[in-house]
Parts: sequence; structure tokens; C-alpha cells
Amino acid sequence: MNSLQRDIASQLAVAFAHDGVAATAGGSGDATESAGAVIDLLALASRPESVAFVLAAKAVLAATKKLALTAKIEHSDASGSGFTDLVAAKVVLTLTGATGGSTERGAAKIGTSLEYAKRYIRVSINPDLDAANTDTATVDAVAIFGGSARLPA
Repeated sequence: MNSLQRDIASQLAVAFAHDGVAATAGGSGDATESAGAVIDLLALASRPESVAFVLAAKAVLAATKKLALTAKIEHSDASGSGFTDLVAAKVVLTLTGATGGSTERGAAKIGTSLEYAKRYIRVSINPDLDAANTDTATVDAVAIFGGSARLPA
């Protein structure tokens, strides 16, 4: 029943995309770009036509304080160097603390066509907490590929 999209999982390939980032406001990981895992497009069962990186964030925030999550997609001909922007950095998610402080959760995506992508791609993320030193955040990412000539195994 492909025409009705009742089994979308059978039509997508997924890959681990980031080891995860832990950030503390004004401390480690805050406002610091972190490159994700390098994905070899030729190592997939079939070269996909597009990718969406899905980012999941959890933040413990003081009232009215924010987490702004910026992401970009990079590509390269070499697995360990020479990465340049395929999709420029942009804010993909903003979480705001509720009255009295709160734990906020959210998900965002950033994606692109892979028509002109080089062999290796990765997502880079940058969590920016605007509190002084008490707020914390964690962010993880996975890659979802679509449009392959063959369905994933």
C-alpha cells in the first residue's frame, strides 16, 4: 500500500547523527558549535535524494529564560576534514522557561536535497542558553533519508 503511506518506516533510511550535546548556561557547551557524526552517503543501501536531521532538546530553564538551538548541514569530499556549509546555520528551535522555571522539551528539523551534496555529510548544532549559570540543556540528533532508488533493507 505504498500509495497510501501506511508504512512510512519501510520507505525511509535512518542514521545516527550526533553524540549529543550537554550545555550549562555560561559554561561548557553553551553557545559552542558541536559537529555531529560523519555520514558516508555511499555507505547507505542506496543513495538518498534528501535528508532531514531531527533534533530533540530538553532544557531546564528559569522563568522567561531561553534555549535557542541553531543547526546547519555540512558536506565534504573527505570524511575527516574540509567540511563546508550545505545549509547555512539557522535557529531551528527556541524553548522558553515558564513562570517559576520549568523543564521544556522540543523537536526541530533541518533538511535539504542531496542532489549536489558531496560524499560525506553531518549536522552541526549550537545550543545557546541566555541565563547566567543555572540553566541546562541536552540535544541529540538523528538523520532521516528519503527518496532512494531502492527502499532501505
